[in-house]
Amino acid sequence: MVRSVISMKALWHSEVHNEQKWAANMKLVRALGVFAGGIFFMRNYDCLPLLLLSLLIAECASRPLYTLPSLAKAGTKKPLQTSRPFNVAHRGANGEFPEETAPAYMRAIEEGADFIESDILSTKDGVLICHHDVNLDDTTDVADHKEFADRKRTYEVQGMNMTGFFTVDFTVEELTTLGAKQRYPFRDQQYNGKFPIITLDEYIAIALDAPRVVGIYPEIKNPVFINQQVKWADGKKFEDKIVATLKKYGYKGSYMSKDWLKQPIFIQSFAATSLVYISNMTDSPKVFLIDDVTILTEDTNKTYNEITSDKYLDYIKPYVVGIGPWKDTIVPVSNNRLTTPTDLVARAHSRNLQVHPYTYRNENQFLHSGFHQDAYLEYDYWINKIGVDGLFTDFTGSLHNFQELTSPLPKLQ
Repeated sequence: MVRSVISMKALWHSEVHNEQKWAANMKLVRALGVFAGGIFFMRNYDCLPLLLLSLLIAECASRPLYTLPSLAKAGTKKPLQTSRPFNVAHRGANGEFPEETAPAYMRAIEEGADFIESDILSTKDGVLICHHDVNLDDTTDVADHKEFADRKRTYEVQGMNMTGFFTVDFTVEELTTLGAKQRYPFRDQQYNGKFPIITLDEYIAIALDAPRVVGIYPEIKNPVFINQQVKWADGKKFEDKIVATLKKYGYKGSYMSKDWLKQPIFIQSFAATSLVYISNMTDSPKVFLIDDVTILTEDTNKTYNEITSDKYLDYIKPYVVGIGPWKDTIVPVSNNRLTTPTDLVARAHSRNLQVHPYTYRNENQFLHSGFHQDAYLEYDYWINKIGVDGLFTDFTGSLHNFQELTSPLPKLQ
């Protein structure tokens, strides 16, 4: 795969981005590749018309890699909405594009996401990347790259042996030769192999170059495994590197502070020890993720049933502003039907903790029977009956449309 860095100044550069230009750029994304933070990424450009190619190359290098913050002048962007539950684009708009790729994030922003969410892992050479799984098998075309056939390994991950191709065995240069692919076979496969894995820097660039204020929601992913397998020359840990990158780009400030509203962020992790560890490094708000109650946490060897106890919520409260539970932990499911809700949301709210459940998906395979194959009914249930404060969704547009119908924003937002 070729990663081309070409300034889009000739086509798209102006002092203030606007939503019409962002939408127009999305059309280019679908046809050619992906633009992020003033950087144009595509697998190759042999198919570009010669005139377009000449315009691109003529402006090459006019904007350095990762020029941040956004080109939009301070004060010109529409602010983050804070009057209704947050629309969190889970791995981007991954119902439409391969997850955690630049077009998935750009599409989510186009569709109205308040936050774009990503899982942060590391490469062999210590570069922070956006990728959900510690292995590459399910969401990239690594199996088609015979030059990497000898990279298959077996590691213990969260107490289980896992065999496959792992991010920690590839340099970032090697990873950029892989193409991302759609995780689920029943989703659109036409973009498989067309877009590369992106770095944390590139993900941040997408958010900061959006035509309005868009937050980021990075996860410290599998920190125990990453810290075991990747060693940085300066002796720093995985968590140190993530926080340093976020601070480099100006992410700071407690929830709803002036700094936070300018560059909104939630830092999330299933590992409570990581959130506690970074609490003295950054005042950015943190969210503790909660899995199925029977699963053991990777860092404490406790079950999430223990983690959701009053005692533990009292312990974690000083370090986080909220929890991010699997939605079936809040409302258990039996035979694909919702049962009686637990009191987890009420107990969190009584401690002034937000609740951002995951994951909301439009497909019938994921909608429980009581919602009659209607994603809007599911959103209505969780927002208006359960009372959550944010939702992780694979389909940002459907959640945005539902909220615009039921709780439209004031004109200034």
